[in-house]
Amino acid sequence: MNSNLRRTLLALAIGCGVATSALAVGFEQVRDDFHPSETLLLDRHGEPIHRLRSNATVRRGEWVDLQRISPALRQALVLSEDKRFHEHSGVDWQAVTAAAWANLWNTRTRGASTLTMQLAGLLDEDLRLGSGGRTLRQKIGQAVMATRLERSWRKDQILEAYLNLVPFRGELVGIDALSRTLFAKAPHGLQDGEAAIAAALVRAPNARPALVAQRACGVLKAMRGEGAVTDCVALDMQAEVVLARRAWQPSEGIAPHLARRLLAQARADAAEPPATLRSTLDAGLQRLALNTLQQHLRELHGRNVEDGAVVVLDNASGEVLAWVGSSGTLSQAAEVDGVLAPRQPGSTLKPFLYAQAIAERRLTAASLLDDSPAHLKTASGLYIPQNYDRRFKGWVSARTALAASLNVPAVRALVMVSPDAFARQLQALGIGLREGGGYYGYSLALGSPEVPLLQLTNAYRALANGGRLCEVRLQAPLPPPLGTGQGRGQASNCAQILDPAAAFIVTDIMADRNARAPTFGTDSILATRFWSAVKTGTSKDMRDNWAVGFSERYTVGVWIGNAGGAPMWDVSGTSGAAPVWAALMRHLHARMPSRAPGPPAGLIEAPVRFGDGLEAARREWFLPGTEQTLFAVDGDAPRTLTASGATGEGLQPTASAVPARITTPQDGTILALDPDIPPARQRLSLRADTGGAASASLHWWIGAREIGRGEQAQWLPWPGRHLVQLRDVQGRVHDERHIEVRGAAAR
Repeated sequence: MNSNLRRTLLALAIGCGVATSALAVGFEQVRDDFHPSETLLLDRHGEPIHRLRSNATVRRGEWVDLQRISPALRQALVLSEDKRFHEHSGVDWQAVTAAAWANLWNTRTRGASTLTMQLAGLLDEDLRLGSGGRTLRQKIGQAVMATRLERSWRKDQILEAYLNLVPFRGELVGIDALSRTLFAKAPHGLQDGEAAIAAALVRAPNARPALVAQRACGVLKAMRGEGAVTDCVALDMQAEVVLARRAWQPSEGIAPHLARRLLAQARADAAEPPATLRSTLDAGLQRLALNTLQQHLRELHGRNVEDGAVVVLDNASGEVLAWVGSSGTLSQAAEVDGVLAPRQPGSTLKPFLYAQAIAERRLTAASLLDDSPAHLKTASGLYIPQNYDRRFKGWVSARTALAASLNVPAVRALVMVSPDAFARQLQALGIGLREGGGYYGYSLALGSPEVPLLQLTNAYRALANGGRLCEVRLQAPLPPPLGTGQGRGQASNCAQILDPAAAFIVTDIMADRNARAPTFGTDSILATRFWSAVKTGTSKDMRDNWAVGFSERYTVGVWIGNAGGAPMWDVSGTSGAAPVWAALMRHLHARMPSRAPGPPAGLIEAPVRFGDGLEAARREWFLPGTEQTLFAVDGDAPRTLTASGATGEGLQPTASAVPARITTPQDGTILALDPDIPPARQRLSLRADTGGAASASLHWWIGAREIGRGEQAQWLPWPGRHLVQLRDVQGRVHDERHIEVRGAAAR
């Protein structure tokens, strides 16, 4: 453009009041100010692991360098929008003259707006195209800004910026969003026909497919010549398919649940969602955890289980190394985050119960607990806990009871501690219960409340750290690569919750494969070649299956089940979550040792033996002042349990006889008499387990009256509260039950 025309254009701009303050914007500034509509989640090493849409009003991809854009698209755009782009200096005066002449004679022409002028309209809001077209002032402003851009920007920068900022179709802005949404590929992969369609969309972004195909055909002819006529036939169908495609999903990658969580936190702290979020995850471990979970669920095909979740924590720093919220495509509820969703934890709460009982000196690891039927009277009726295999082991040590995951001994331990005290302990460990201990009652020992996997796994991490609870970290400074063992981050917001000595004893029990043997065998999936401590759990009706455990450096938590709560079919602790836990632990320690923790100062290790060969002699850990050498059963110790106490309270006395006990009725039974039924038909059957005693020596008493002898007796009930007792010939009470009879007296 000659100097006279430039001066004339500037004079017109000043006369029309065109602002020039935005004309000095630089290419680098425009590129730096570009904000994608997507947020990338990065792992601890900076590797992208998930992409999540963070802007709901517009769809922009990343800024794409011109070298990474298809040469076919660059050619198609220039031929379609600005044939003399490489020749003019911002304003195509030849096109301006042609457009003015066409307007004079009322004929149609392509228009005189160059790519640089269009870019000026994209950079300055005052110059953007409105619904009624551009005003004379805007057109002059475009021309002025275009000339300034041409003097300060290179041609390749102008073309690159234009392709990244131009609106295409609907909410799509920029070539990256267009390519990934409509063509399902990156911009560098666009071929001639696709490039022609993209160029046609610049001029008519929301045109019908037929019109887009017609314009794309014209672009393709300009690119290839008249030989492209045959290719134009295929453009009709291609445009129809492409314009209906939405290939670019709003969420893509291997960590959708954590990405959403971190993005929500970032939005709360800043108005503009960030382009990237750096997490503590390890990409390799995250992929392995997801793949291992999915593969195991496929192996469980036919057992009505489709969901699962995994979390891996660094014991020292609390950094989350893997966060798998669902099984992805295998799930019908993939959006539900199983890491945070509350579920019943089953037996996985038992280690914290035994740690509390040991710390309060109510139990030692060698204390004997009676694994036999127990009937607890509660406000809602009788609570009768059962073991997983519905069998009872008799008298067992606390070590065996915890390691073998026996339910009845755990309930007896809870009677000693009390549900309210145990609930407070769980709350202190970061396990948020919705109700107090009284609400759950004695079922709290068997995991009746609902807790999230993340809270439960971090509580196990507290056991791994000697009872010290620290917060988990999702974003942290970069540590060295996984497995180096140096430069690990430090934990924050910590508190000593569990007694260190009690935490050590419970950890030692969870790592004891011999103590685990009565239920799991000595060579189960839980037995690793390196030191580890683990506990499984299964909720009522097999709705949830857990495996949570730790090594010297890592804590891994796994949940298997169905997000909708449907029960699984024949999925146990060792066949459900445990194989996933074991596979991840093997990977984490493929090249890294795991050593057992050392005992805290003051802890005592002493030899113990058990009466009547209940268990093999061994060495056991004790809190100072609780150690003893012999543990045996007192012959008068009751084998049934009421809410008033528990067998085995405190340290154990000695003896051996097994007393007889009442099997029917249960304590707390309520009977209602029906006056329309003959009295003889309403007799109550009394039954007993003799426990090895002669049946003839057993006497049934109701209050002060003997009503029968032997293993069974019949009693004609009458209204009131009654005490049913089973006595021997010397009058000693072996067992008793409280019952109530309601209704009219039988005549």
